[in-house]
Amino acid sequence: MGKKFKSKKSVAKRFTVTGTGKIKVRKQSGRSHLMGSKSPKRKRQMKDQPLLKKTQELAVKRMLGI
Repeated sequence: MGKKFKSKKSVAKRFTVTGTGKIKVRKQSGRSHLMGSKSPKRKRQMKDQPLLKKTQELAVKRMLGI
């Protein structure tokens, strides 16, 4: 019997896996308050939750235990 793999909890808190197996990066920082002083362009760019690049995907999947 093999050992059960424990996922890295710090990685599990920062990334989420989509239904298709792609990895979403954590929520953009700076969105919680003081939004009135930020420009509309800046707020719009912070809205999207980016996907992880292919080059880093394998490393993160290993840390998540996928």
